[in-house]
Amino acid sequence: MHRDDQIAIAARGLKKTYAATKKAPAKEALKGIDLTIRAGSIFGLLGPNGAGKSTFINILSGLVNKTAGEVMVWGFDIDRNPRQARAAIGVVPQEITTDVFFTPKESLEITAGLYGVPPAERRTMEILESLGLADKADAYVRQLSGGMKRRLLVAKAMVHAPPILILDEPTAGVDIELRKQLWEQVVDLHKRGVTIVLTTHYLEEAQELCDEIAIINHGEVVACEPTEKLLASLDRKVLHVTPADPLAAAPDLAPFKAELHEDGVIAIPYKPSEGRVRDILERLAIAGVAVKDLTTDEPDLEDIFLDLTYRKSA
Repeated sequence: MHRDDQIAIAARGLKKTYAATKKAPAKEALKGIDLTIRAGSIFGLLGPNGAGKSTFINILSGLVNKTAGEVMVWGFDIDRNPRQARAAIGVVPQEITTDVFFTPKESLEITAGLYGVPPAERRTMEILESLGLADKADAYVRQLSGGMKRRLLVAKAMVHAPPILILDEPTAGVDIELRKQLWEQVVDLHKRGVTIVLTTHYLEEAQELCDEIAIINHGEVVACEPTEKLLASLDRKVLHVTPADPLAAAPDLAPFKAELHEDGVIAIPYKPSEGRVRDILERLAIAGVAVKDLTTDEPDLEDIFLDLTYRKSA
């Protein structure tokens, strides 16, 4: 593949097969992944446990050797230019792994040294400040809360100023308030030009943050679309109609099927590709139902995720 300055990560025919062991047979973790991640985007990588997300990330970061295929990171081939490719990525792991006997400031300085960042070019306090950890710079890591430790992991991943930041389940196991804070920090990093790759089990997180989403299942990409287009791809909606006068039974709106709920609201499922709200309203008028209010239920990412993974696997 040629270098494209608009592409942060590109994988073509990426495969990974783990060899058989005494306890387990050979496993094909990735089955020819084709994936392109645009520079400057927030890209969501979703999939059930064991789908291949971690294998993909570990190949990008140089922790796992691929079996076949080609991968470019920020224009560098991971085989021909492994050091440059790894230097272009900062990875925030899912597990909180910090040395509790160092302070955040010392931890960042050590990490910067490991990446070969000269002392004069280090931005330790700037990074800590940006992540709300400046006042804890000289506190021991063991004294930090779980949320602060997670932010410290983000800080460590940024010491060498990588253009790409991979966040592997960054909000797993944290409360809602802290999750919102981390979201804000991710958006702030993105505004500064960092390309974000986010893996998450929280579908609302991906729906809220990501410009584009890929869904991986059984080592294959089953969907990869801009978020809005992906949400629009599920061809089903439900129109909820509150009649002006209570009804004793659901009206006949053929070819649409109506269901009368206990609260008096009529639920009418429909496919946008086959019918419009106007068509339903016409059927309601013919049935003599005056409309007081109406709302539409749109599909969300959870619907699509289930459609493309668990339901297809069944």
